[in-house]
Amino acid sequence: MNLIVLKSLLPSLREKKRYVVFEIESKRPVSFSSIRIAIERSLISFLGEFGLAKAGVIFPSDFKSQRGILRVSHTSVHLVRAALSLIANINKEPVIVKTIYTSGVLLRARRYVR
Repeated sequence: MNLIVLKSLLPSLREKKRYVVFEIESKRPVSFSSIRIAIERSLISFLGEFGLAKAGVIFPSDFKSQRGILRVSHTSVHLVRAALSLIANINKEPVIVKTIYTSGVLLRARRYVR
C-alpha cells in the first residue's frame, strides 16, 4: 500500500487573509442564517462565481448582537466591502450593512464583535 504524504505550503506561498467585521442595522434582529444567505447573494451578483472563489470568503461562527466576521483574501477586501454595502434588504426588511474594522488577526477582529 502506497501512501502519499503532502507537504504543507511554505508561509510565503499561503493565501494571506483578512478578517472584516461587519454590523447589520435594522429595526428588528436578523438571524445569522438569513444574513449569510443575503451576503452570499450579494457577493455572487457583484463578483460572480469566479470572483467569489478568488475572494475566498469564509464565515467563521462569530456572530453576536448583529455583528459578524468574514474571512477574505487580502486582495479582495475592497470588493467584499463594496458588495456588503450593496445589501439593502434581508427578508424584505430594510437594513444597512456597515464594515466596522478590518484586521489580519482573528483575535483582534473578535474584540469588535463582542
